[in-house]
Amino acid sequence: MIRRFAKKVIPHIVLVVFSLIILMPLVWVVRVSLTDKLTAYKIPPEIGTLGFANYFEIFERFPFVTWFANSLIVALCATLIALPFATAMAYAFARRNTGGALLRLGVLASQMLPPIVLVLPLFGMFLFVGLTQTRTSLVIAHLSISLPFLAWMLVSFFEGDSVRLEEAARVDGATRWQAFRLVAVPVAAPGILAAGLLGFILSWNEFLFVLVLSGPGTQTLPVGLASLETHAGVEIAPLAAATVVSLLPVFALLPFLRKHLIKGLSLGALK
Repeated sequence: MIRRFAKKVIPHIVLVVFSLIILMPLVWVVRVSLTDKLTAYKIPPEIGTLGFANYFEIFERFPFVTWFANSLIVALCATLIALPFATAMAYAFARRNTGGALLRLGVLASQMLPPIVLVLPLFGMFLFVGLTQTRTSLVIAHLSISLPFLAWMLVSFFEGDSVRLEEAARVDGATRWQAFRLVAVPVAAPGILAAGLLGFILSWNEFLFVLVLSGPGTQTLPVGLASLETHAGVEIAPLAAATVVSLLPVFALLPFLRKHLIKGLSLGALK
């Protein structure tokens, strides 16, 4: 009886502890964002008077709306452009073995390069064609990261059962394009949605490319948050409020995509 009880309870206790460890930094940031500036620095921490003054301040003192809009535009454009190309690339790898193992290895190896290796050549090319300090340059730079990542992630979703379903469609008279559009893509749809969400988050959080390639009017949230500094140093409370607001798009997407995200990631793992 005790052993059976321990087998049921201990895993839940471990999961609760790890969940608290993961959530604690987020809870801390939310607490700091709601306190006044003096209370935010106190150790041990105090709750103090809670309010939304820090949230109003980031919109009044800083171009936060511009940062947010730039991040949203760049992340959405990079994801929407990368996803169909990554889907086609992954399908070619899985069905036709395009380029063989060497090309697959090259796509994977591109993810091992530090971003600093790519940012300087990209800056030189954008300077030559006059695209520096534009959102277009940021989208292209983000594609250099997200496209190989999404393509490699999606390969497994076009393998396994979907191959047999596509072959059955071809026997029934479907063309290669019809089998891809009407069979392969719908079957891999949970994986494609999961990859799209991860690609959006990857682009949303990108810092180095934006730091080098953006200008005053094209900075995104990561670089904007890093610039929240005054002559007195970093103001923790407004920075925490800005951090909470920057997390809202991801939290807004998760309830709608949670089912597909879990299904897509588990489907890729099973394959």
